[in-house]
Formats: sequence, structure tokens, C-alpha cells
Amino acid sequence: MPLHESISLNFSRVFMNRIFNRSFDPQLIILRKSLQQEIDPYKKLMMKKIFLSIIFVMVVTITFAEKYHNGAKRDTATFAAGCFWCTQAQFQELRGVESVISGFIGGHTKNPTYEEVSTGRTGYAEACNIIYDPSLISYDELLAAFFTMHDPTELNRQGNDVGTQYRSAIFYHNAVQKAKAVYYIEKLNKVKAYKSKIVTQVTPFTVFYKAKDYHQDFYNKNPNQHYCKYVIQPELEKFRKVFKDKLKQH
Repeated sequence: MPLHESISLNFSRVFMNRIFNRSFDPQLIILRKSLQQEIDPYKKLMMKKIFLSIIFVMVVTITFAEKYHNGAKRDTATFAAGCFWCTQAQFQELRGVESVISGFIGGHTKNPTYEEVSTGRTGYAEACNIIYDPSLISYDELLAAFFTMHDPTELNRQGNDVGTQYRSAIFYHNAVQKAKAVYYIEKLNKVKAYKSKIVTQVTPFTVFYKAKDYHQDFYNKNPNQHYCKYVIQPELEKFRKVFKDKLKQH
């Protein structure tokens, strides 16, 4: 929360506590009573209205500020980095990431199924919505994780997973995310961080279709499944070594 909003919220709370606090100094109570006796009924009515108006405005201010503050605690990032089982498993490890939802984005049909997307003819990419706390992890750090967990130079594939549904893509939610994505791609290409140029798409977030429940948290639910054991686990172990200072404490 910006400083001026924090100050306003704290001031409002203190003032409200003062208004409803019954343990006022006795001298103040006597003074207030004596003043009330000197004020005619009309003025008393006007002062009451003004007082109630102030209370109303302050209650509204506090409510708005608290909602704004609570809403600012979470943000969303959306990435496609190959199979979403693997993408989800890695992002889940990071401190500040509250949830990772597997699904589909970027296609041209409604309510796509996993089987339909797997044909590579729907235009959808397997992707993950990352819900995170910006006070614990930044979008820049999520981008760093994204460019580490997969090969962004492979076009429409990741390893043995081949098809447009496995493409590398960043679906930005606002202008800041877009600018950062473009900046880091240009920077990584300039320093030749990879042998080939990055082919990651940077496109606006549109409609995200959540995959069925059995796709959610797939690795943790099926650690002995063949793909999890021989594809995801090795990638996850490498990821943990690179981001060992950013991992959740289990």
C-alpha cells in the first residue's frame, strides 16, 4: 500500500477509536457538557448531522482502504512452458507463490478438453496461472524461474513433447508485465544466454480454461507415475538447486 494511503488508514482508525472510546478524560467530558448547554437546539442538530457525516465518510474510507490493501496482496502471472504438469510442479516450489492452476489459453474453441488440446489443432497452449504475493516474490523473479525451467528457444516443443500446445509463451495481464517480458527476452538474446534466439511468444491474457481436477497438483499426487518420475523429477531437482534460496520451507 502506498505510504499516503497507509497513513490515511492509520489516522482514520485512530480517530474512530477516539470517537468510540468511553474512557475520555473527565475534564473533557465536563467541558463538553458545559458547551452543549450553551448551544441552541438548531446548532446542536446541525453539529449532529456534521458529526454523523464525518463518521460515514471515515467508515467508507476505512472500508475502501482495507479492501484495496487486501486486494493488492495477490497478483497473477500466466506462463506456458511445455507440459503444464512440469510447469506447475516447479512454480509450486517458490516462496510467495500461493497457488498454481493448470489450464489452457490462446486457442480458438470454447471449453477445450485435454484430449482436444493434445491434437495440436485447437491453438491452445498448456499453461499455468500463478497466483502470488508480490511482497514475497516479484514478477521479475517469476520470469527468471520461467526462463530457467524450460528451453525458450525450442519452437512448439519441449524435449519429446511436440506440438503448438507445448509452445513457450508469456500471457501478460498488464502493460508492466508486457514491458518486463519483452525487456528480459531482448536482454537474454543480447548476452546470448542461449545458443539460439528465444522464440517465446508475448501475448495478452485472454480466456483461461482450467483443466480438470486430475491435472491439478499432478506431480505431487502421482510422484511414481512414469512421466513424473523420469521427466518431471529430474527437472524439479535442477530447479531446486538454482532457486534454493527462494523455496518454500516444507
